[in-house]
Amino acid sequence: MSIETNIAAILENIAYEAKKAGRNPKDISLCAATKHNDCKAVQTAIESGVDCCGENRVQEFLEKSEQNAYMEKPIHFIGRLQTNKVKFLVGNVDIIQSVDRLSLLQQINKEAEKKNIQQNILLEVNIGNEASKSGFLPNEIWSIMDEIGQFSHIFIRGLMAIPPISQKVGSNRIFFQEMFNLFVDIREKKYDNGKIDCLSMGMSGDYADAIAEGSTMIRLGTAIFGPRNYNL
Repeated sequence: MSIETNIAAILENIAYEAKKAGRNPKDISLCAATKHNDCKAVQTAIESGVDCCGENRVQEFLEKSEQNAYMEKPIHFIGRLQTNKVKFLVGNVDIIQSVDRLSLLQQINKEAEKKNIQQNILLEVNIGNEASKSGFLPNEIWSIMDEIGQFSHIFIRGLMAIPPISQKVGSNRIFFQEMFNLFVDIREKKYDNGKIDCLSMGMSGDYADAIAEGSTMIRLGTAIFGPRNYNL
């Protein structure tokens, strides 16, 4: 099916799942995970109604930016980020979602200070405590949040997670529940350099469960674009 058809179906599903959970569909953003998709595909997704684009690779983001692929839509960085590439993103993307370690947080703050701006970020949580994945462990989030005020050039917007791969439908809802509880607890506190309003979780295979458990942003790639072209 076409990108347009896929997105139309996804938007219908978001509305259905949100209403089933007693939520307003407008409270859920659709982020197109655009890795390995070219400028034309990205623009088609934007024209079809996605709320923002999420890139995984700095070089790909830079190339597409030069091509005006994003058409002034918000851009989020959602991939693993090396500290030496932070300078290419700070001030150029709307949110860096994948802040997964203290050294990265420090580097983002340093680069944002140079530009005299505040950079929006999410903290990535390794909710399944998986050795193969990056992110803060759930019990580390509170100590990071206690220190967040010292990073005056970042603006904390919330949390992001990639839970373990679901072996059967619904099996990872417990991780989404844990993320939502952590999100709510953090949101109750006040931060001078933050507004906790974004819980980014849910991908192509599990976004319905994520919506049911409180996600405010889902990141979809395959569901929008089909299988990725890794030759791009």
